[in-house]
Amino acid sequence: MREGATRWDPNIWAQVMRTCGAGADVRLDPVAKWLVVSRACVQPMTLTAAAIAGAIAVEHPDFQGGLFALAVLGIVLAHAANNMINDFFDLSEGQDTMDYPRSLYAPHPVSAGLVTRRGLGRAILLTNLADAAIMLILFTRREWPVVAFAVAGLLISVFYVAPPLRFKSRGLGEPSVFLIWGPLMVGGTYYSATGSLPAEVLWVSVPYALLVTTVLFGKHIDKAPWDAPEGMNTLPVILGEGAARKTTVALMVAFYLTIGSLVTAGVLTSFALLVAAALPVLRRAVATYRRPKPAEPPERYPLWPLWFGPWAFLHARRAGALFVAGLMLGALT
Repeated sequence: MREGATRWDPNIWAQVMRTCGAGADVRLDPVAKWLVVSRACVQPMTLTAAAIAGAIAVEHPDFQGGLFALAVLGIVLAHAANNMINDFFDLSEGQDTMDYPRSLYAPHPVSAGLVTRRGLGRAILLTNLADAAIMLILFTRREWPVVAFAVAGLLISVFYVAPPLRFKSRGLGEPSVFLIWGPLMVGGTYYSATGSLPAEVLWVSVPYALLVTTVLFGKHIDKAPWDAPEGMNTLPVILGEGAARKTTVALMVAFYLTIGSLVTAGVLTSFALLVAAALPVLRRAVATYRRPKPAEPPERYPLWPLWFGPWAFLHARRAGALFVAGLMLGALT
């Protein structure tokens, strides 16, 4: 992918958000380049977590819209930094080669020539400094718990890929993602907006955390043929493909069962059952997970060699949006 003279083209931005790239011959404007480098195509997962927090926080008498907006910006920047940290360390550790899936389904920022390794390091530093500034502003209003949420998220993000811990290579990547997109993002955003954190908020964070975990499970199933020989022991590598596919399906189903349990317990209103409208997508995803990955991608399929991960992402996007809609309807009644 070449740096280019095309400027401010929203069509390219939309393409990047849909496919994580824009084609080898497309010249990127600065916005499109940032969207590719920061892997913004997966930011809808973070925005959904923020929307869940907002939908349940807005009813709180101490809800502060400005602080909520700052917290949302903070987790979006944290996710961008996390994506760049992953690319930086996986490249440094020799994992992100040109024939590894990361460089095949979307352009790697450094390998594709979008930024130098040093430039990627600077982008990570600047993004984390901006996040630190947001944390300090929120600290002045909400005190030390904000720092605890931010630091916990940063440490998990860094050591997800950074030595010596490298959670991803020890079967701890999937639990790490569950913690970040559940209690840390939803709980931290709720606390920033309201100054309190009832236990019910953490329970409400669980269903969506399960959905995001299915996306990582699917992605790691796709990468397992490359990861296993290199000793990258993600949970799908440890479990084996068959068990990993069954586990992913179980986590998808657990999303609906958890919401049903929370409705029964009175933690959520019956509007949360709107997620049932995502069952047709779940059926298609489950049918995909019951079959081995095809030998060749379908015509014009943009994300090969990823196969199971995108199906989990499609389900998570639909089910997550319906979950947010149900929470908002519950807040309005």
